[in-house]
Amino acid sequence: MKKQETWVKPRHRVITALARLVLDPFTRLRYGIRVESFKEQGDRQYLVLMNHQTAFDQFFLGMAFKGPVYYLASEDLFNKGWVSVLLKWAVNPIPIKKQTTDPRAVRNCLKVIKEGGTLALAPEGNRTYSGKTEYMNPAIVKMAQKFKLPIALLRIENGYGVHPRWSDVVRKGKMRAYVSEVIEAEEAAAMTEAQLRARIEQGLYVNEGVAGGPFTHQKLAEYLERAYYVCPHCGLSTFESHDDLVSCKTCGMTARYLPTREMESVKGDFPFRFTTEWYKYQCDFVNKLDTRTLTEQPLYEEKAAFFEVIPYKRKDLLRESAALRLYGDRLTVDEGTAEELVFPFETTDAFTVLGKNKVNIYSGDKLFQLKGDKRFNGLKYVNLFYRHKNIVKGNEHVEFLGL
Repeated sequence: MKKQETWVKPRHRVITALARLVLDPFTRLRYGIRVESFKEQGDRQYLVLMNHQTAFDQFFLGMAFKGPVYYLASEDLFNKGWVSVLLKWAVNPIPIKKQTTDPRAVRNCLKVIKEGGTLALAPEGNRTYSGKTEYMNPAIVKMAQKFKLPIALLRIENGYGVHPRWSDVVRKGKMRAYVSEVIEAEEAAAMTEAQLRARIEQGLYVNEGVAGGPFTHQKLAEYLERAYYVCPHCGLSTFESHDDLVSCKTCGMTARYLPTREMESVKGDFPFRFTTEWYKYQCDFVNKLDTRTLTEQPLYEEKAAFFEVIPYKRKDLLRESAALRLYGDRLTVDEGTAEELVFPFETTDAFTVLGKNKVNIYSGDKLFQLKGDKRFNGLKYVNLFYRHKNIVKGNEHVEFLGL
């Protein structure tokens, strides 16, 4: 009988110990972060939950905890050829499909727990676009109670100030990462799902829509258009940014992003002091749209690379520059064949945004990916998809827009 392969390997402990020796000085220098070691860890296993602000958050978590930590990671991480093979060998992250139910991921988590490993994940499932801790998937609470582990809440502060998701540059500033609270397994089991969810949300909540810093760089506003597509004067629009300025390409309104995370008007009336306020306005605007009436003319037309993803294996390029047309109820992709490919929102399973300029489309047993240029805004595809889904399901007052 073939021996079942273990998930937790002795080499993971050695590799993570060596990695910390390199990561500790690197992260302090690059991110200006103070990571507080979780001295109460002892030899216990934990489920570690963190808010998600930067692309480096999992490394901050790994510096706070001793021993290997097994992360739940988007399946996109496993389609990168030799890089994915190396990561699997070195730290063996647990793949999970974003915005979908993934029982395989839960089974793998239970396997890690049985083998004595510590688990980690970000309940938001996405890095914040706004600087505020956003929506937490309710399924995380069910998982936390099922796993029966003490829950450590790792709070990361000022990550949005140092490296916002929409930016390519790391600003000079100060960050902090620390365990804000531990919820014992017995406590979690005695709570209702609503009580535990509220406790987790409170322990992880960070709102960077306040003056702080300074966070300095010459290109403070560059690529804000990856996150923002609603103008307070024009509605649905497009933006262009350079250095510390961002402008609406429809009306010319221009604002400056300051080292304090504040914004100020340069041309026209820009009514928001912080990007958190702009982001809320954008979500509120979309949640007032009746997408069923926005079906005749495309709301946006642009181009992106178009792939079919073979999960956990590879990505096949279908067209290097496919024409995209986004409507209130569908996305069409002209991939150069006789007929364009249509993704009706009503029958498509999910849209999700990854990284800075990628969008995954889950359609039946197929997974497709769009990858735009550096100024591509993938967020609008996800937001409009979920707005239409909410309407056709009779949930038009539900505010959740996919993130």
